Amino acid sequence: MQTDVEELSAYSDERGNRIEYSGPKRGNVKITFRGSNNVIRVHERARLGRIVVSMDCDNGVFEIAENHGAPAFVANIRIGQDSSVLVGANSSTTANCVISATEGTTVRIGDDVMIASHVQIRADDAHPIFDVRTGKRVNVSKSIEIGDHVWLALGVTVLGGTTIGRGSVVGTGSIVTSRVPNNCIAVGTPAKVVRRDVAWERPHLSLKEPFYKPDASTVERSPFWELTDSDD
Repeated sequence: MQTDVEELSAYSDERGNRIEYSGPKRGNVKITFRGSNNVIRVHERARLGRIVVSMDCDNGVFEIAENHGAPAFVANIRIGQDSSVLVGANSSTTANCVISATEGTTVRIGDDVMIASHVQIRADDAHPIFDVRTGKRVNVSKSIEIGDHVWLALGVTVLGGTTIGRGSVVGTGSIVTSRVPNNCIAVGTPAKVVRRDVAWERPHLSLKEPFYKPDASTVERSPFWELTDSDD
């Protein structure tokens, strides 16, 4: 049985699916419930663009926190059995972001995360791959943890098993497959650390004065100015 909900408002059905939201009713959403006991929690001050959520199985969770002025969050999200997608406060996307979690995994996106266009965050590969000799899965789904104040640049793909430390930047077109420490720049396929001890800020180079930003005196510093952990 499939139910499509195309208005963001409080909702519940006989299968235990529910939407927890106390803000004004909103359009520009499509939420599909195919299973049971799925929960969507949207903060009343969340700033959303177009949101498409497919709750394919049972016991799925999608949560998004409040937004105090960052751009809107726009995403196409698929959540499978016993899986969760959790988005922190003030996190934003430039354009539609694809997020997928299946087989009991969690995709956790921290606070103040900035996601550029054409980004995918996938705890799973959507289809199983098996070893011919043993029959065992070779692409098991794995959870993803993206820390606070992370910048995922244009065309980044984040794959299952990834952890990205707070304050880090992942460069354009990179594919992240493992751990990235805090306050660093990682680029490539797979992504590797190329610079440590960095901090970034949201003011755009052409939209926020001053229009030349040669040093840190030109921006207001966030709380994320830290050295990269020496253990990483």
